[in-house]
Amino acid sequence: MKYAIGKFSLLCMAITMSATVSCSPISPSTSALLDLSPTAELLLPTNTSSPELLPEPPTETYQAPTPTPEHLRLSSAAFTAGGMIPQKYSRRSEDISPPLLWDDPPRETQSFALLVLSDPLADGGGRWIQWILYNIPAETRALPEGIRAEKEGILPDGSQHYKNSWGEFKYGGTNPPHASTFSYTFTLYALDIMLNLDAVEEIMNEEGTLPWIGASRDVLLRAMDGHILAQGELVGKYKEP
Repeated sequence: MKYAIGKFSLLCMAITMSATVSCSPISPSTSALLDLSPTAELLLPTNTSSPELLPEPPTETYQAPTPTPEHLRLSSAAFTAGGMIPQKYSRRSEDISPPLLWDDPPRETQSFALLVLSDPLADGGGRWIQWILYNIPAETRALPEGIRAEKEGILPDGSQHYKNSWGEFKYGGTNPPHASTFSYTFTLYALDIMLNLDAVEEIMNEEGTLPWIGASRDVLLRAMDGHILAQGELVGKYKEP
């Protein structure tokens, strides 16, 4: 053993003189840690746990903003904005529609639609649908007094009536509860399409989205969604004498 250590020391001295590298005897404990044989395995730290999966970034979908409809001035020769509607346009009198007049719409207009609603009823019955007239020709700028529906609610110019709250395809006059003053809102829409309300009603029936109250109004609004270029509003009041 002394001979082996002495021989190793002489070898280190020779290496030190030639390469200026210092060596010291390898202790048995150190030699056990160093395995320089060709069959030695390279030991690397291992991590058997699966890496954490980072959540995917949220996908952002761009939605183009809905254009704000242009203003369309709507008026009537029968009453002023906020004024009282004459009795002859009421349900208990002549029950005829008042005359209406409006400005030029956007050039892309293909048709007009008219919706007339009452104030909400006190019993929670919603707003009474007085009148729906749609597919009014784009060149029309006025409706005369006393429009009467022809066959199946269709007018000679192609305009079509849709069901009001009485289930009628016509104008229904003002009809507030006794001794009450109600407001009636006339809204005219300029649209970039012609409407097919029967097809929309059928779709809503299949979906189960057709409400019990205000169904015809909801059908109209659904059909017009995304197609309103301009709209105007006229509000009149009525009190049963």
